[in-house]
Amino acid sequence: MTGVYHRFKNVTVVPRPYQRPTPPIRIAASTPDTFPAIGRRGMPIFASVRHTSWAALAEQIRTYHEAWEAAGHPGKGQVFVSAPTYVAETDDRACSEPRDSIMHFYHEQANLLEGAARLVDPETAARRLQRVEQLRNADYDEAVRTNALVGSPDTIAEKLQSLQAEIALSGILAELNCGGLIPHDRVLTAMRLMCEAVKPRFTA
Repeated sequence: MTGVYHRFKNVTVVPRPYQRPTPPIRIAASTPDTFPAIGRRGMPIFASVRHTSWAALAEQIRTYHEAWEAAGHPGKGQVFVSAPTYVAETDDRACSEPRDSIMHFYHEQANLLEGAARLVDPETAARRLQRVEQLRNADYDEAVRTNALVGSPDTIAEKLQSLQAEIALSGILAELNCGGLIPHDRVLTAMRLMCEAVKPRFTA
């Protein structure tokens, strides 16, 4: 493989992928222009609600689907999203137990975004710095309503079903301990509930 700034010969990847021909490939999207660009290429998309709301993401996913269709690709394209997630036996427990950890997570994300804003063009930097202020002033209840997936198994399943209808959601990466402050036993419980009480509702 030869390019303007690189030249590789007889290169191999190790360890070799188990799947044939390769594992599924999803392209990450984080800026407005990347969503339609991935749609035009006809590739599955991987997005996040760490720095945006589900409502804003829905608009970005719409541009992905429109570009996918305009390029003549069949179907709609797969949509995968990473999201701060927490599942407990009841809605009250699910909302109260991860509060400190999720808020710590958002404050740390603000610090990371602020540093990253120094490395990009002025337009992107301004957008990131605006999000920095939003994250630093984030209200937990608002975050649960607009960004995170938090609730009992029934509540999480309902939210996921709504997202399936709204953005053609294909799957999620559930970040079950955003902030890293949730006790390990509670994380294991959240994982068990997600696997045993939520996932079976979406398995054909």
